[in-house]
Amino acid sequence: MEVQENVITMPRIGDMAPDFEAVTTIGKIQLSDYAKDKWIVMFSHPADFTPVCTTEMTGFALRKEEFNALNTELLGLSIDSVHSHLGWVNNVREKMGIYMDFPIIADIDMKVSKLYGMLQPNESTTAAVRAVFFIDPSKKIRLIMYYPLNVGRNMDEIIRALKALQFSDANRVAMPLDWQPGEPVIVPPPKTLKEMDERIADTSCEKIDFYLAKKTI
Repeated sequence: MEVQENVITMPRIGDMAPDFEAVTTIGKIQLSDYAKDKWIVMFSHPADFTPVCTTEMTGFALRKEEFNALNTELLGLSIDSVHSHLGWVNNVREKMGIYMDFPIIADIDMKVSKLYGMLQPNESTTAAVRAVFFIDPSKKIRLIMYYPLNVGRNMDEIIRALKALQFSDANRVAMPLDWQPGEPVIVPPPKTLKEMDERIADTSCEKIDFYLAKKTI
């Protein structure tokens, strides 16, 4: 039997986030110790002191208050030592006036990167790709984004996706293409003939057809 090489194990949407203990720029953390009412956005970058990563990590720092308002903790990661992280954080603060004061995991042994599928051999075996994991308060993975080493992420989309997940949970609705807060949402489609007839007669929502209806909440 032929042995398949470069098999990557990674968690999937709907899985519980694998627990881990790690050294970070704010000290040692355990994922399971995060508050039960908090969301977590965990994101990896390929390396400290690199240009695209600097634009991304400062982007998270500049919008940290928006994440705070969404009851969300930020958690960064790269395969660098904590000393490298600290030097980079201080360099960015001195040169750009931006303080990356959220925890950044020093994943020097690649333990967390391997656990979360951040190492993808066809891209790199020594640097984590640009992954983003949205983890809800129950520690379930709700959304995953992957970007290659040479393309930076879109911070507006990260925040939009987080708002969409939270709004969907709170209201049991789905979000259409390009949804933004305040715009109409999609109500669940009918599952029985009775519900279909009720939807057809319903005048409280905007209907394209019985299976596609929107309303503003």
